[in-house]
Amino acid sequence: MEASGRRVVPTPRSPNLDRLEVFRSTVEVMLTDGVLTREEKRLAIRLATALELKEEQPAQAYAAVENGDSLPKGEPIDHDEQREAYGKVAAVALLNASLSRDEFRVLEHLRDVMGITPEEHADFLAQAEELARLRLSDPKAIERVLETITDLSTIVFSRRDRA
Repeated sequence: MEASGRRVVPTPRSPNLDRLEVFRSTVEVMLTDGVLTREEKRLAIRLATALELKEEQPAQAYAAVENGDSLPKGEPIDHDEQREAYGKVAAVALLNASLSRDEFRVLEHLRDVMGITPEEHADFLAQAEELARLRLSDPKAIERVLETITDLSTIVFSRRDRA
């Protein structure tokens, strides 16, 4: 938080983002439609773990979004940790095998906030594909994951190019 009480929104230009603000801004994206879906909850849990938030921080962030309250300053997360967190959240989303619009929005938000490049995103998708092949035994489930990966690549970066 700035001294004025105004919330600092994370940007990709921030060398070290605030872990708690990344989580809070992602919860705001999740609650855009007023509903926190099961898939969004799953992503929120994974994101909180990937950001290494303290046990009470996710609930604090959620309450702050709901009530418009301020949050204490969180711990910084550097460039490499941001990419690791994004990869973990993307893998969880992709192994679901059918991404909802809400999940796409969350991944887009994290990609934008963390400054994930198309090349980095492609690397994460390749890792998710490998993970799917290792964890899933049903060829149709693997095929669905691969289709979702293709869709995610196409949709996420075509939107970025238009912007």
